[in-house]
Amino acid sequence: MHANLVDRVRRRLADDGADVSSATVAAAVRAEFGVAGHEDVLSALRQLRHELVGLGPLADLVSDDDVTDVLVTAPDQVWTDGAGGLRRSWVTFPDEASVRRLAQRLAHAAGRRLDDAQPFVDGWLPAAAAVARVRLHAVLPPIAAEGTCLSLRVLRPAAHNLAALTELGTVNAAGAALLRAIMAARLTLLVSGGTGAGKSTLLGALLGAVAPAERIVSVEDAGELEPDHPQFVRLVARPPNVEGAGEVTLRELVRQALRMRPDRLVLGEVRGAEVCELLAALNTGHEGGAGTLHANCPAEVPARLEALAALGGLSRAGLHSQVAAAVRVVLHMRRHGDRRVLAEIGVPHRCGDEVEVLPAWRDGEWTEHGELLSRLLAQREVELPC
Repeated sequence: MHANLVDRVRRRLADDGADVSSATVAAAVRAEFGVAGHEDVLSALRQLRHELVGLGPLADLVSDDDVTDVLVTAPDQVWTDGAGGLRRSWVTFPDEASVRRLAQRLAHAAGRRLDDAQPFVDGWLPAAAAVARVRLHAVLPPIAAEGTCLSLRVLRPAAHNLAALTELGTVNAAGAALLRAIMAARLTLLVSGGTGAGKSTLLGALLGAVAPAERIVSVEDAGELEPDHPQFVRLVARPPNVEGAGEVTLRELVRQALRMRPDRLVLGEVRGAEVCELLAALNTGHEGGAGTLHANCPAEVPARLEALAALGGLSRAGLHSQVAAAVRVVLHMRRHGDRRVLAEIGVPHRCGDEVEVLPAWRDGEWTEHGELLSRLLAQREVELPC
């Protein structure tokens, strides 16, 4: 196959104005090849599909259930992250131009612009472009000094239950029993942790433990949560289109969710001003709600919430008052190598005008502040698991 075949086929398809499909690409290949055997055409089609359709050479990596991130830092440096940690993959690109073309094509599929005037992009790929929900981020030179950088975050449904997480070693049997008690007591909670620590996986498992008669309404930026629950309703935010119109924010969806008769209100990820609406809702009788939050440790959760609440115009004093009245438990997830574990259960405690999160359970053992959690369970008439 000629080295410039891909460019010639691309120009032919552009000139014809044809949709990119297997049939149109095959016709263009035959037209450029002239007389060619079936094996030659199939070989050309495989290479061209990598260039023109879907995720290209990254498709096999994204389809691997163990992969959570695909990172391209150079044509010959494609890395994956997942169950085995960060590893260099076998995939390579012919040159820098091919990485740039893929990044621009994916940006277009996500309804975004990526060129010299707009050298970076952040967006979601449509369902037809990938086997899972994929978040795209790309940066072009000269902003990316060494060449086009492409990052794909693969978000698969968090469908594990507590029994499965116990088998995986995420939490021990005593911890799983304690989590079930927390859910039975309808204690409002936040799941904190770093990126990829398993926050959504744990939250999905907890929601699966909710009584079937309770209605759960979830607000998410991406459809990650898939709890095994018959009354689970999901609202998903929508980014603006290429003209900057049509955006539906998490903040608006929290307000809409309150009109849908939720027994439990869930915010898939607290990441901005929507924290104000969430805390206000949790302080108006919506007990048992939940959400996830990026934080380094439970003790830093109040400071993290302060920063987000400031985006919504909520004062520091107001934020601490809202948290003290609404949030009962903080579950902190941590990643140890290829394992995600429940590292700590904290209890928000008001000290003067501020809230601090005190550790009640850490690394599978009760701490000196465990009485705070046991008291919360006793107030809801839920027995403390042995």
